[in-house]
Amino acid sequence: MLSYLADYQEYFGPLRLLKYMTLRTIFAALTSLAIGFAIGPVLIRRFRELKFGHGYIDDRTGALGATYFDKKHTPTMGGLIIFFSVFISSALWAAPNVWVVVALFVYAALTVPGFRDDYLKVVHKKSAGIASWEKIAWQSLATIVALVALLWHPMSSEKIRELWVPFVKHAVIPSMPWWLLLVMIYLWVVGFSNAINFTDGLDGLAVGCTITVVLVVGIMAYVADHVFLSEYLLLSHVRGTGELVVICGALVGGCMAFLWFNSHPAEVFMGDTGSLALGGLIGVMAFMINQPFTLVIAGGVFVVELLSVVIQIGWFKYTRTRFGVGRRVFLMAPIHHHFQKKGWPETKVVLRFWVLSLGCALASLATLKLR
Repeated sequence: MLSYLADYQEYFGPLRLLKYMTLRTIFAALTSLAIGFAIGPVLIRRFRELKFGHGYIDDRTGALGATYFDKKHTPTMGGLIIFFSVFISSALWAAPNVWVVVALFVYAALTVPGFRDDYLKVVHKKSAGIASWEKIAWQSLATIVALVALLWHPMSSEKIRELWVPFVKHAVIPSMPWWLLLVMIYLWVVGFSNAINFTDGLDGLAVGCTITVVLVVGIMAYVADHVFLSEYLLLSHVRGTGELVVICGALVGGCMAFLWFNSHPAEVFMGDTGSLALGGLIGVMAFMINQPFTLVIAGGVFVVELLSVVIQIGWFKYTRTRFGVGRRVFLMAPIHHHFQKKGWPETKVVLRFWVLSLGCALASLATLKLR
């Protein structure tokens, strides 16, 4: 919104700086960080007054239950800190176009089921939260509306159909049919939405890994919108996606502010309010810049967390059907709990996963030149 002030540079020269996306990205990050620091203590205090803590210990934690006993009264719904910071900052500093509108729509749309899920858990003490069908329905509706908007708008209707993969210097599918595009974008939005949700189990783990992934998405979005860089690096040129860099800047600032309160020992938990929406936002942005498979590399920690749950459940059900006794691959899933079971302190698990996430981010950036 503030980018429009650049039209009045003849009256006040410095306003011309608002035309530059890089400057607005920095301002978006700082604004989001400031908003997060401002509203964080207020929301946390309010959550505590309303007793918005988990209030229960999940039976599946077993021996880890004692570890989490002191955390059961720590308030959740902290994802609202990130949401308000990112949404307000993005609305202020990003120049609106179809990419920005769709990204913020998906973010807001997936915040709703996450908030409802947390509300049922902390207020009505329903450990299962919302029904699976309701969560899938929300995710499906958000994906379909986003895709319809992208296929309808002339700026995005053609580029969104291209399918690019790392290490290949051209689109492997120049124009995907709508049904294949729907399946692909649904898998990425829902997949990363659930992947970050599974990762959000230790203080600072999910949000720390999210920051590194968002930095990669921001760099990719900048390259995609830059004619010379996209041509030089043999990447898809997607006009207008540079404004997604501003959203990424706001995301980094909001996540940094939340990490301030979520670092061990956490004062607030992200909850589904934050994790579901963050995953969906990152997934849809990666698709809009034609880098969905690069996101799989950058978000390697999230992918492994998701796969650990799928493998654990799948193997348990198979062995129970085949042998009559369910067996497990990991001591506990998601995999960060497996390492806790092996005796790693929580802070060591978090820091080592941060290191792995940074390594995955660097590996994904290496694909820019390996074509």
